[in-house]
Amino acid sequence: MALSGIQIYKLLPQTNCKECGFPTCLAFAMKLAAKQAELDKCPYVSEEAREKLAESSAPPVRLVTLTADGREAKAGNEIVLFRHEKTFYNRPGIFIRFRDDEPLDAIKGKVQEVAEYAVEYVGIALTVDGLAIEATGDGDTFAATVQGVLEVAKLPLILIASDPAVMAKGLEAAAGTKPLLHGATADTWESFVELAKQHGVPMAIRADTLGALADLSTKIKEAGVDDIVFDPGVRDLRSSLTLNTLIRRMALKKTFRALGFPIISFPGECADDEGMVTVAATQAIAKYGGFIVLDRFSPATVYPLLVLRENIYTNPQEPIQVQPGIYEINDPQPNSPLMVTTNFSITYFSVANEIDGSGMPGWLLVADAEGMSVLTAWAAGKFDAERIAKAVKSTNVEEKLSHHKLILPGHVSVLLGELEEELPGWEIMVGPREAVDLPGYLKLWNAS
Repeated sequence: MALSGIQIYKLLPQTNCKECGFPTCLAFAMKLAAKQAELDKCPYVSEEAREKLAESSAPPVRLVTLTADGREAKAGNEIVLFRHEKTFYNRPGIFIRFRDDEPLDAIKGKVQEVAEYAVEYVGIALTVDGLAIEATGDGDTFAATVQGVLEVAKLPLILIASDPAVMAKGLEAAAGTKPLLHGATADTWESFVELAKQHGVPMAIRADTLGALADLSTKIKEAGVDDIVFDPGVRDLRSSLTLNTLIRRMALKKTFRALGFPIISFPGECADDEGMVTVAATQAIAKYGGFIVLDRFSPATVYPLLVLRENIYTNPQEPIQVQPGIYEINDPQPNSPLMVTTNFSITYFSVANEIDGSGMPGWLLVADAEGMSVLTAWAAGKFDAERIAKAVKSTNVEEKLSHHKLILPGHVSVLLGELEEELPGWEIMVGPREAVDLPGYLKLWNAS
């Protein structure tokens, strides 16, 4: 039976030592109750309490973390089936796979391209999360490839090999990182367990049915490895969707611990056509893929997948926001126009991009509207004359200007009179309703 936060708190040492990473034992207890923290974070919990709390506090989906040179790729710790129920926490890692039968110089060149890929989306830097290296022959070749890849880019790794001896070579070459070992089956899992224990790394297991996955995970946990990733061996869209959903449902709704692990997906093995590979990757992002391995790097494919992932894994209760304050665009001068908008990222970047593209210098005052767009914030009482005036005064923007003119978004022109009362001595001007019309409006700007 799940325990409440207060019930868990009563079983904790109540010292508020903060060593768990939370300010108080009560805060830690609430996170345990929400399945968002692990009991092992508390160094002082008694064995008696540990036994009572272990089952109740463990997240329904085990958190698995891959690391390399400070970079992390995490999967797991999810507590809902649908983001609108609460939120999703750990974005699925996007990995690009390379096979060691290619010339090493060619692999390095492609890896460099992946490592350098970064594109800004509403203030967020979108990048590929890691690399998957697959062995196709002997261990020395595999090790040389892993080492060569890490020389170019120290990104989180997934090592793929069906032979434990070959995997051992790759692990040695990946020293200093925490990769995922992929390749264990019902016939080879024991050898992979020894490697995972020796190097302190997670391992993936492949099986075609829920029963086989549950059986293998139970054996592996009993053998001493807790960090497990599932590879449902099916390789078609329908079966992948079915198994992924059943795994997540059994973990969350039935608290079936043997299936409470993240899932790895290989969209390139689900389809031959590049378009259908993208569809398979999209399905994996939306339906419970924790690590998603693509066989080819293409910015045209990766970008929409990263944007989709960002949208799905953004907390619906906390819209993407930018920091309120004054933003300078195109090196504004004291006589440059001052415009105001909200701190919803999409709104900010729509306005800022139009100003930037116009070539006109300008000051953009971003008011704290709790991450809402202009009309939504106005309707909710989060973007009114009082808040705008507060933003003007708190940023001391008046000291940067040689004029007292403020351009209000056209959609909230109704605020003009109230804002004039809040800002005596300021001339409030009504700008266009849409950001796309700002360049034309700014051409007519006159500070005098």
